[in-house]
Amino acid sequence: MPALRPQRKPVVISGPSGVGKGTLYGLLFDRHPDTFTLSVSHTTRGPRAGEEHGVHYHFVTKDEFLDLKANDGFVESAQFGGNHYGTSKATIEEQTAKGKVVVLDIEMEGVKQIKATEFPARYVFIAPPSEEELERRLRGRATDSEESIQKRLTQAQKELAYARTPGVHDRIIVNRDLEEAYKELEEFVFAPESES
Repeated sequence: MPALRPQRKPVVISGPSGVGKGTLYGLLFDRHPDTFTLSVSHTTRGPRAGEEHGVHYHFVTKDEFLDLKANDGFVESAQFGGNHYGTSKATIEEQTAKGKVVVLDIEMEGVKQIKATEFPARYVFIAPPSEEELERRLRGRATDSEESIQKRLTQAQKELAYARTPGVHDRIIVNRDLEEAYKELEEFVFAPESES
Protein backbone atom coordinates (compact mmCIF):
# COMPACT_ATOMS: atom_id res chain seq x y z
CA MET A 1 0.00 0.00 0.00
CA PRO A 2 1.56 3.35 -0.99
CA ALA A 3 2.88 5.34 1.95
CA LEU A 4 2.42 8.58 0.03
CA ARG A 5 -0.73 10.62 0.32
CA PRO A 6 -2.48 11.05 -3.02
CA GLN A 7 -2.72 14.45 -4.63
CA ARG A 8 -5.94 16.25 -3.76
CA LYS A 9 -6.80 17.06 -7.38
CA PRO A 10 -9.84 15.12 -8.70
CA VAL A 11 -9.14 12.23 -11.07
CA VAL A 12 -11.14 12.13 -14.31
CA ILE A 13 -11.38 8.57 -15.63
CA SER A 14 -12.70 7.93 -19.11
CA GLY A 15 -12.68 5.12 -21.64
CA PRO A 16 -15.02 3.16 -23.88
CA SER A 17 -17.99 1.20 -22.54
CA GLY A 18 -16.90 -2.34 -21.59
CA VAL A 19 -13.24 -1.46 -20.99
CA GLY A 20 -13.39 -2.06 -17.21
CA LYS A 21 -13.29 1.50 -15.81
CA GLY A 22 -15.80 0.76 -13.05
CA THR A 23 -14.00 -2.43 -12.03
CA LEU A 24 -10.68 -0.57 -11.80
CA TYR A 25 -11.84 2.37 -9.72
CA GLY A 26 -13.98 -0.03 -7.68
CA LEU A 27 -10.73 -1.77 -6.66
CA LEU A 28 -9.22 1.62 -5.81
CA PHE A 29 -12.16 2.37 -3.49
CA ASP A 30 -12.06 -1.12 -1.91
CA ARG A 31 -8.32 -0.99 -1.21
CA HIS A 32 -8.26 2.66 -0.06
CA PRO A 33 -11.75 3.11 1.49
CA ASP A 34 -10.96 6.35 3.32
CA THR A 35 -9.17 8.06 0.45
CA PHE A 36 -11.39 8.11 -2.64
CA THR A 37 -15.01 8.85 -3.46
CA LEU A 38 -16.99 8.75 -6.70
CA SER A 39 -18.55 12.00 -7.85
CA VAL A 40 -22.35 11.68 -7.76
CA SER A 41 -23.92 13.32 -10.82
CA HIS A 42 -27.14 15.32 -11.00
CA THR A 43 -29.86 14.09 -13.35
CA THR A 44 -33.39 15.01 -14.34
CA ARG A 45 -34.39 11.40 -14.98
CA GLY A 46 -36.41 9.53 -12.38
CA PRO A 47 -34.74 6.99 -10.09
CA ARG A 48 -34.66 3.38 -11.24
CA ALA A 49 -35.45 0.50 -8.89
CA GLY A 50 -32.88 0.40 -6.10
CA GLU A 51 -31.37 3.81 -6.85
CA GLU A 52 -31.05 6.25 -3.95
CA HIS A 53 -30.94 10.04 -4.06
CA GLY A 54 -27.45 11.25 -3.18
CA VAL A 55 -25.93 7.78 -3.59
CA HIS A 56 -26.41 6.88 -7.27
CA TYR A 57 -27.50 10.34 -8.49
CA HIS A 58 -28.81 13.62 -7.21
CA PHE A 59 -32.31 13.50 -8.70
CA VAL A 60 -33.52 17.02 -9.54
CA THR A 61 -36.24 18.66 -11.62
CA LYS A 62 -35.47 20.06 -15.06
CA ASP A 63 -35.91 23.61 -13.69
CA GLU A 64 -33.49 22.95 -10.81
CA PHE A 65 -30.96 21.49 -13.24
CA LEU A 66 -31.20 24.35 -15.74
CA ASP A 67 -30.97 26.90 -12.92
CA LEU A 68 -27.77 25.26 -11.64
CA LYS A 69 -26.38 25.17 -15.18
CA ALA A 70 -27.24 28.86 -15.77
CA ASN A 71 -25.31 29.70 -12.58
CA ASP A 72 -22.18 27.85 -13.78
CA GLY A 73 -22.80 25.04 -11.28
CA PHE A 74 -21.46 22.17 -13.39
CA VAL A 75 -17.96 21.24 -14.54
CA GLU A 76 -19.64 19.30 -17.36
CA SER A 77 -23.17 18.45 -18.43
CA ALA A 78 -24.90 16.56 -21.20
CA GLN A 79 -28.30 15.49 -22.44
CA PHE A 80 -29.18 11.88 -23.29
CA GLY A 81 -32.61 10.62 -24.28
CA GLY A 82 -34.34 13.81 -23.15
CA ASN A 83 -32.73 13.76 -19.69
CA HIS A 84 -30.01 16.06 -18.39
CA TYR A 85 -26.89 14.88 -16.55
CA GLY A 86 -24.18 16.97 -14.92
CA THR A 87 -21.24 16.94 -12.53
CA SER A 88 -21.71 19.60 -9.88
CA LYS A 89 -18.80 21.80 -8.78
CA ALA A 90 -20.27 22.02 -5.25
CA THR A 91 -20.36 18.21 -4.89
CA ILE A 92 -16.67 17.96 -5.82
CA GLU A 93 -15.68 20.85 -3.52
CA GLU A 94 -17.68 19.32 -0.64
CA GLN A 95 -15.94 15.94 -0.93
CA THR A 96 -12.50 17.53 -1.41
CA ALA A 97 -13.07 19.60 1.75
CA LYS A 98 -13.69 16.32 3.61
CA GLY A 99 -10.24 15.17 2.53
CA LYS A 100 -11.42 12.80 -0.18
CA VAL A 101 -9.93 12.50 -3.65
CA VAL A 102 -12.90 12.71 -6.02
CA VAL A 103 -13.01 10.29 -8.96
CA LEU A 104 -15.14 11.34 -11.93
CA ASP A 105 -16.28 8.68 -14.43
CA ILE A 106 -16.82 10.91 -17.47
CA GLU A 107 -17.46 10.18 -21.14
CA MET A 108 -15.55 11.88 -23.96
CA GLU A 109 -17.79 14.94 -24.45
CA GLY A 110 -17.62 15.62 -20.71
CA VAL A 111 -13.81 15.38 -20.77
CA LYS A 112 -13.75 17.94 -23.61
CA GLN A 113 -15.95 20.29 -21.54
CA ILE A 114 -13.78 19.95 -18.42
CA LYS A 115 -10.56 20.40 -20.44
CA ALA A 116 -11.99 23.67 -21.80
CA THR A 117 -12.24 25.10 -18.26
CA GLU A 118 -9.70 25.94 -15.58
CA PHE A 119 -10.91 22.99 -13.47
CA PRO A 120 -7.86 21.41 -11.78
CA ALA A 121 -7.91 17.68 -12.49
CA ARG A 122 -5.77 14.76 -13.57
CA TYR A 123 -6.92 12.75 -16.59
CA VAL A 124 -6.56 9.02 -17.11
CA PHE A 125 -7.92 7.03 -20.06
CA ILE A 126 -8.57 3.29 -19.80
CA ALA A 127 -8.01 1.63 -23.18
CA PRO A 128 -8.76 -1.92 -24.35
CA PRO A 129 -5.86 -4.09 -25.60
CA SER A 130 -7.55 -3.97 -29.04
CA GLU A 131 -10.91 -3.13 -30.60
CA GLU A 132 -11.46 -6.88 -31.14
CA GLU A 133 -10.99 -7.54 -27.41
CA LEU A 134 -13.38 -4.70 -26.55
CA GLU A 135 -16.01 -6.22 -28.85
CA ARG A 136 -15.46 -9.64 -27.23
CA ARG A 137 -15.99 -8.09 -23.74
CA LEU A 138 -19.12 -6.23 -24.80
CA ARG A 139 -20.60 -9.39 -26.32
CA GLY A 140 -19.55 -11.39 -23.25
CA ARG A 141 -21.68 -9.19 -20.98
CA ALA A 142 -24.77 -10.43 -22.88
CA THR A 143 -26.71 -7.36 -21.78
CA ASP A 144 -26.75 -5.37 -25.02
CA SER A 145 -28.59 -5.76 -28.30
CA GLU A 146 -26.59 -6.03 -31.54
CA GLU A 147 -27.58 -2.44 -32.38
CA SER A 148 -26.37 -1.26 -28.98
CA ILE A 149 -23.05 -3.14 -29.36
CA GLN A 150 -22.46 -1.56 -32.78
CA LYS A 151 -23.21 1.91 -31.37
CA ARG A 152 -20.80 1.33 -28.46
CA LEU A 153 -18.06 0.12 -30.84
CA THR A 154 -18.50 3.15 -33.12
CA GLN A 155 -18.33 5.43 -30.05
CA ALA A 156 -15.25 3.52 -28.81
CA GLN A 157 -13.42 4.27 -32.08
CA LYS A 158 -14.10 8.01 -31.58
CA GLU A 159 -12.96 7.86 -27.95
CA LEU A 160 -9.76 5.99 -28.82
CA ALA A 161 -8.95 8.52 -31.56
CA TYR A 162 -9.56 11.42 -29.14
CA ALA A 163 -7.43 9.74 -26.45
CA ARG A 164 -4.46 9.67 -28.85
CA THR A 165 -4.56 13.49 -29.13
CA PRO A 166 -1.38 14.75 -27.44
CA GLY A 167 -1.98 16.47 -24.10
CA VAL A 168 -5.55 15.25 -23.55
CA HIS A 169 -4.78 12.62 -20.89
CA ASP A 170 -2.02 12.50 -18.29
CA ARG A 171 -1.94 8.72 -18.53
CA ILE A 172 -3.36 6.05 -20.84
CA ILE A 173 -3.66 2.63 -19.18
CA VAL A 174 -4.27 -0.43 -21.34
CA ASN A 175 -6.51 -2.84 -19.42
CA ARG A 176 -4.93 -6.07 -20.69
CA ASP A 177 -4.60 -7.64 -17.24
CA LEU A 178 -6.80 -6.31 -14.42
CA GLU A 179 -4.19 -6.39 -11.62
CA GLU A 180 -1.48 -4.83 -13.81
CA ALA A 181 -3.86 -2.09 -14.97
CA TYR A 182 -4.94 -1.51 -11.36
CA LYS A 183 -1.30 -1.24 -10.21
CA GLU A 184 -0.68 1.38 -12.92
CA LEU A 185 -3.80 3.33 -11.89
CA GLU A 186 -2.81 3.19 -8.22
CA GLU A 187 0.72 4.39 -9.00
CA PHE A 188 -0.71 7.24 -11.06
CA VAL A 189 -3.14 8.51 -8.38
CA PHE A 190 -0.49 8.28 -5.64
CA ALA A 191 2.32 9.84 -7.73
CA PRO A 192 3.80 13.08 -6.37
CA GLU A 193 2.50 16.18 -8.15
CA SER A 194 5.56 16.58 -10.39
CA GLU A 195 5.22 13.03 -11.77
CA SER A 196 1.55 12.90 -12.82
